[in-house]
Amino acid sequence: MPSPHTSAIERFTLANGLSVVLCHELRLKRCAASLRVAAGSHDVPQAWPGLAHFLEHLFFLGTERFAKEQNLMTFVQRYGGQINASTRERTTDFFFELPPAVFAEGVERLCDMLAHPRMAVSDQLREREVLHAEFIAWRGDAESRQQNHLLASVNPRHPLRGFHAGNRYSLSVPNPAFQQAMKDFYQRFYQAGQMTLCLSGPQSLAELERLATRYGALFASGQRIEQHTPPPLAENVAPVSDTDFRHLHLLFACEGLPEKADEAVAFLCHWMNAAKPGGLVATLIERGLIDSLKTAPLYQFGGQLLLDVKFEKSASSTLAPLDAARLLLDWLSFFQQNWPSLTEEYRRVQQRQLQVSGALALAHHYCRDLPAELSEQGAEALRTLLNQLGPDTFINLPAVDNSTPEHIVWHLPAPNPFLLPVPDAQPVAIEAAVYLRWTLQHPQPALWQLLNDSLKDLIEDARQAGVTLTFSAYGTYWQLGLVGLPEPFAAVIEHCLHRLAHPAPETLARYGQTASEPTLIPIRQLLKKLPDHFLHTPAGPETGDLQCVWSASNWTSLAIKLPGSCKTRVNAALASAPGSPQAQLPTPRANQPDKRWQTQASPSSESAVVLFCPAPSASAEDEAAWRMLAHLLQAPFYQRLRVELQLGYAVFSGIRQIDGTTGLLFGVQSPVCDVDQLVAHIEGFLSALPKLITNADLPEQRQALGAQLDPSTLPHEQAAEARWQAHLAGHAEGHTDCVRVALSNLDTHSLNAAARRLCDASTGWLILANRPPAPACKDRYLNGNGLS
Repeated sequence: MPSPHTSAIERFTLANGLSVVLCHELRLKRCAASLRVAAGSHDVPQAWPGLAHFLEHLFFLGTERFAKEQNLMTFVQRYGGQINASTRERTTDFFFELPPAVFAEGVERLCDMLAHPRMAVSDQLREREVLHAEFIAWRGDAESRQQNHLLASVNPRHPLRGFHAGNRYSLSVPNPAFQQAMKDFYQRFYQAGQMTLCLSGPQSLAELERLATRYGALFASGQRIEQHTPPPLAENVAPVSDTDFRHLHLLFACEGLPEKADEAVAFLCHWMNAAKPGGLVATLIERGLIDSLKTAPLYQFGGQLLLDVKFEKSASSTLAPLDAARLLLDWLSFFQQNWPSLTEEYRRVQQRQLQVSGALALAHHYCRDLPAELSEQGAEALRTLLNQLGPDTFINLPAVDNSTPEHIVWHLPAPNPFLLPVPDAQPVAIEAAVYLRWTLQHPQPALWQLLNDSLKDLIEDARQAGVTLTFSAYGTYWQLGLVGLPEPFAAVIEHCLHRLAHPAPETLARYGQTASEPTLIPIRQLLKKLPDHFLHTPAGPETGDLQCVWSASNWTSLAIKLPGSCKTRVNAALASAPGSPQAQLPTPRANQPDKRWQTQASPSSESAVVLFCPAPSASAEDEAAWRMLAHLLQAPFYQRLRVELQLGYAVFSGIRQIDGTTGLLFGVQSPVCDVDQLVAHIEGFLSALPKLITNADLPEQRQALGAQLDPSTLPHEQAAEARWQAHLAGHAEGHTDCVRVALSNLDTHSLNAAARRLCDASTGWLILANRPPAPACKDRYLNGNGLS
């Protein structure tokens, strides 16, 4: 196990009441801020549902000091950071991550936007339509509908039963009473006493303290307000049965849980969800009862807990709710007697996560005071929780009798085989990566799904040990990727390759069974399928003969920043990969000019389009020009299509790399436009590109984009993926440096030339939509009828 986590943590309270947490971690390449307001959707007046969520949106519209071109979102995007916010039942969170050189300016903008919001009614009316589009997308999401169905079992007087998303009908912007309610809510809760700010980064604690003190002082002084306690969860309940045959939910409602119940819930969920041999999940899978199980709190506040245990039944399973409840209670009884022996491994897992977490994850952890172990107080809370989790606390089932379930000898999950020790004197280096890609003769989606499902426990074990493990399929490729702490790499690869080459008989027996996958919103479905469409992957004959597939496959691999102590073991592990080593990578494909339309049908009533525009070539010069175009377009594209035209909630643009090809990506999902209109809006926006280039401060933009590619501040996951994509494009190590040099030489003339090639589609456009083009438009495109 690595040496104890050495982050320096400091906590204090400013004179205005703001709670501050600072986290100094020298290994970090970026900095992050996470700010939590102790108020959420359940704290608003009942007359104005959605007010808290609406207010969260309004903050991002800019302030008098930082208008839309300089507001926090635009600023973070300019420097390649990440930013978001989230409104929950009793909390609202705002957070971002940036390179250290511009972090102070980000903190200033965050505090300024919350302390001095500009709430013009005209802005509110525009943003309300964006919120309404988000509501429509939320209403159509299968997972959201399922959760609403589950919550119908809760006490009708509890706020969980209310509507809190907000839409154009619940947010009566012109109404003076609504404006007063929003002002009162803001003044009551958006004051320093109700906030916690965490800053994390490689800077010293003294430097972080100066930032927190200077900009935290912008908030109005105040004291913590006690949030009202909701009525009981289980009063006047009416059990609601599941409507989905493949999914079965059991809901526990607990009351009066003690302090540190969050630790107890996190500990319990960790072990209930463990898919390792011997555990609850593995045992039920072995018996053919389920394909997966997930336990998670749907709600936790003020001693209340609504715990959801979701069973995904196997295709042949006849598991009934009452039988599932009896099995679960039997396992809980076993766990109640045996959990103490699991506390040490749990502590080691949590410690490892802190050792490898990035700046934003650390900021979230300390701002939200997330559990890092099971303390003595947490252990007492766990005992109380386990005593409550009995037949009387199910709220979506009729009475559960005490009849004995099918006799099962339960076991604790096997120890994590990848949680290896790191010598105390050795720093925790987490920048290694290994990629292994097979080229198949034909796509094999059914086989890939079987294999991917069989790796779930290994993926989780690897994550706990500090390694992000993925197994993906696109085109005719299967790809295994590892990024993170290098010490476990060899063991992870050995286990994965053995399972991929020699899966268990029960795994192969499921070939041909329909996989139960979550329904994605249209824009996410298009993004998932984009690589297949771009690579022109034709469907070929599928087979269940895995060994035949492997024997006809070729593979290539790339190791990045592996220390010498690990390289030999990793190479030995890779030698057992099925298939044959690939002599050389295939020649990069040539771009096809003109506009190609492909259709990926979806049942949604909303329209969605993604547009992928590949760069003219794989050269560093073309990649630099395309990256600069993406950089210049990102904020104006969002501003024009989302804020001004109000086309929908999901609007984005940026760079995407597919099989070594760099391209510009645009995406829009809309409840008000058809797909042809969305494409026309994108084309109309691109027609203004020359003006955008002329008005840009190119030296400043070159500096900002160059900083994004600086290896000293580029997160290791992004750096590893960039190196892999460069490898697939045929570039040697150091390609990113070549791109940075090309970027420094980029002038207005060459950028305008790139813009013309983009707009005339001479490098090819791939339009992927969830509807075919209208008959009057289809002749404008290759494959105008689309492919469904």
